[in-house]
Amino acid sequence: QVQLVESGGGLVQAGGSLRLSCAASGRTFTTYATGWFRQAPGKEREFVARITWNGDLTHYSDSVKGRFTISRDNVKNMVYLQMNSLKPEDTAVYFCAEQSRWAGVFRRSEYPYWGQGTQVTVFS
Repeated sequence: QVQLVESGGGLVQAGGSLRLSCAASGRTFTTYATGWFRQAPGKEREFVARITWNGDLTHYSDSVKGRFTISRDNVKNMVYLQMNSLKPEDTAVYFCAEQSRWAGVFRRSEYPYWGQGTQVTVFS
Protein backbone atom coordinates (compact mmCIF):
# COMPACT_ATOMS: atom_id res chain seq x y z
CA GLN A 1 0.00 0.00 0.00
CA VAL A 2 0.95 3.64 -0.39
CA GLN A 3 -0.76 6.94 0.28
CA LEU A 4 -0.44 9.52 -2.46
CA VAL A 5 -1.35 13.16 -1.94
CA GLU A 6 -1.30 15.68 -4.76
CA SER A 7 -0.91 19.42 -4.28
CA GLY A 8 -0.06 22.53 -6.23
CA GLY A 9 -3.16 22.88 -8.34
CA GLY A 10 -4.94 26.18 -8.77
CA LEU A 11 -6.22 28.84 -11.12
CA VAL A 12 -3.79 30.19 -13.72
CA GLN A 13 -3.99 32.28 -16.85
CA ALA A 14 -3.21 30.71 -20.20
CA GLY A 15 0.51 30.80 -20.86
CA GLY A 16 1.32 30.53 -17.17
CA SER A 17 2.93 27.79 -15.15
CA LEU A 18 2.17 25.52 -12.22
CA ARG A 19 4.14 22.83 -10.45
CA LEU A 20 2.20 19.89 -9.10
CA SER A 21 3.58 17.72 -6.33
CA CYS A 22 2.79 14.16 -5.36
CA ALA A 23 3.82 13.09 -1.86
CA ALA A 24 4.06 9.39 -1.10
CA SER A 25 3.94 7.86 2.36
CA GLY A 26 3.46 4.48 3.97
CA ARG A 27 4.82 2.65 0.96
CA THR A 28 5.10 -1.11 1.56
CA PHE A 29 6.69 -1.93 -1.78
CA THR A 30 9.42 -0.71 -4.08
CA THR A 31 7.94 1.64 -6.61
CA TYR A 32 8.61 0.84 -10.24
CA ALA A 33 7.20 4.05 -11.70
CA THR A 34 4.96 7.01 -10.96
CA GLY A 35 2.59 8.59 -13.40
CA TRP A 36 0.37 11.63 -13.76
CA PHE A 37 -3.09 11.42 -15.28
CA ARG A 38 -5.80 14.01 -15.70
CA GLN A 39 -9.54 14.02 -16.05
CA ALA A 40 -11.56 16.87 -17.48
CA PRO A 41 -15.32 17.14 -16.85
CA GLY A 42 -17.22 14.65 -18.93
CA LYS A 43 -14.07 13.02 -20.26
CA GLU A 44 -12.10 9.88 -19.62
CA ARG A 45 -9.05 9.97 -17.36
CA GLU A 46 -6.02 10.28 -19.63
CA PHE A 47 -2.32 9.69 -19.33
CA VAL A 48 -0.08 12.74 -18.99
CA ALA A 49 3.42 11.59 -17.98
CA ARG A 50 5.35 8.84 -16.24
CA ILE A 51 8.78 8.49 -14.67
CA THR A 52 10.54 5.33 -13.54
CA TRP A 53 11.94 4.88 -10.04
CA ASN A 54 15.45 6.01 -10.86
CA GLY A 55 14.33 8.65 -13.35
CA ASP A 56 16.05 7.01 -16.28
CA LEU A 57 12.93 6.75 -18.39
CA THR A 58 10.12 9.24 -18.92
CA HIS A 59 7.06 9.24 -21.14
CA TYR A 60 4.72 12.07 -22.08
CA SER A 61 1.46 12.32 -23.94
CA ASP A 62 1.69 14.16 -27.23
CA SER A 63 -0.56 16.90 -25.90
CA VAL A 64 1.91 17.94 -23.17
CA LYS A 65 5.26 16.99 -24.69
CA GLY A 66 7.60 19.97 -24.67
CA ARG A 67 5.49 21.86 -22.12
CA PHE A 68 5.37 19.56 -19.08
CA THR A 69 8.28 17.96 -17.24
CA ILE A 70 8.03 15.12 -14.75
CA SER A 71 10.72 14.63 -12.11
CA ARG A 72 11.22 12.96 -8.76
CA ASP A 73 13.12 13.30 -5.51
CA ASN A 74 13.31 9.89 -3.87
CA VAL A 75 14.89 11.26 -0.72
CA LYS A 76 11.77 13.34 -0.14
CA ASN A 77 9.40 10.72 -1.61
CA MET A 78 8.09 13.32 -4.03
CA VAL A 79 7.19 13.36 -7.70
CA TYR A 80 6.65 16.66 -9.53
CA LEU A 81 4.95 17.80 -12.68
CA GLN A 82 6.18 21.14 -13.94
CA MET A 83 3.58 22.55 -16.30
CA ASN A 84 4.53 25.47 -18.54
CA SER A 85 2.72 27.27 -21.35
CA LEU A 86 -0.60 26.15 -19.94
CA LYS A 87 -3.67 26.13 -22.16
CA PRO A 88 -7.36 26.14 -21.29
CA GLU A 89 -7.56 22.55 -22.55
CA ASP A 90 -5.18 21.55 -19.75
CA THR A 91 -7.98 22.24 -17.27
CA ALA A 92 -8.65 19.03 -15.36
CA VAL A 93 -8.22 17.22 -12.08
CA TYR A 94 -4.67 15.86 -12.02
CA PHE A 95 -3.92 12.55 -10.32
CA CYS A 96 -0.67 10.83 -9.49
CA ALA A 97 -0.50 7.05 -9.54
CA GLU A 98 2.09 4.38 -8.84
CA GLN A 99 3.13 1.05 -10.22
CA SER A 100 4.85 -1.56 -8.08
CA ARG A 101 6.09 -3.60 -11.02
CA TRP A 102 6.79 -3.26 -14.71
CA ALA A 103 3.55 -2.63 -16.58
CA GLY A 104 2.15 -0.64 -19.45
CA VAL A 105 2.63 3.09 -19.50
CA PHE A 106 -0.53 4.68 -20.80
CA ARG A 107 -3.58 2.89 -19.40
CA ARG A 108 -5.01 3.80 -16.01
CA SER A 109 -5.69 0.12 -15.33
CA GLU A 110 -1.91 -0.44 -15.16
CA TYR A 111 -1.66 1.74 -12.03
CA PRO A 112 -3.03 0.17 -8.83
CA TYR A 113 -2.41 3.10 -6.49
CA TRP A 114 -3.96 6.55 -6.84
CA GLY A 115 -4.16 9.87 -5.08
CA GLN A 116 -7.30 11.99 -4.73
CA GLY A 117 -6.31 14.57 -7.30
CA THR A 118 -5.75 18.30 -7.48
CA GLN A 119 -7.72 20.73 -9.62
CA VAL A 120 -5.98 22.76 -12.31
CA THR A 121 -7.99 25.47 -14.04
CA VAL A 122 -6.53 27.47 -16.92
CA PHE A 123 -8.44 30.53 -18.09
CA SER A 124 -7.91 32.55 -21.24
